[in-house]
Amino acid sequence: MGDDLEVGNEASAVKRCWHALYTRPRFERRVRAFLEQKQLLAFLPEREVIHQWSKNRIRKIKEPLFPSYVFIYVSAKEQTLSVCTPGVAYIVGVKGKPSCIPDDQILSIQRILNYGYDPEPYEYFEFGDQVEITCGPLKGIRGVFIQERSRAKLIVSVHLIHQSIAITIDRGQIRKVSSAPPPKVRANYF
Repeated sequence: MGDDLEVGNEASAVKRCWHALYTRPRFERRVRAFLEQKQLLAFLPEREVIHQWSKNRIRKIKEPLFPSYVFIYVSAKEQTLSVCTPGVAYIVGVKGKPSCIPDDQILSIQRILNYGYDPEPYEYFEFGDQVEITCGPLKGIRGVFIQERSRAKLIVSVHLIHQSIAITIDRGQIRKVSSAPPPKVRANYF
């Protein structure tokens, strides 16, 4: 199992999709291990960071890109098994029903990590131009383009859990797919 999970559309009779499990704080690795013991496909995206606890105590550690979230690729029957895992608070959904995460959102995160990019957690955006990378190993990945200081960044989001990651990109490697939605206008009634 592990972090290299690129799963496409399976041709099996059992319909599986990606879901997000919300875990107790700092339980992500334990939850992943428990899920893998149950033979469930789990994905915990992580990044390396340098932590300094004191002047002499500096260490490189791995931390989750999305704190308190573990992704699972399961069928409806396996959802119950995953929620009964120690450390899992609930499966993310709408109106009490578990929601699927589109495959391309999870696959984009996997490709970014597999190609050695160092994504950083980023504030979730609902605005901005939708862009697509046009060349290189990340060709075809879509996200939101933003300009931060003098750097261009691509934001890849998992909408269901309102979490995003950002990578620095070259503006010459992207093309616009669609424009940002117009801002919502609030009417003032007197």
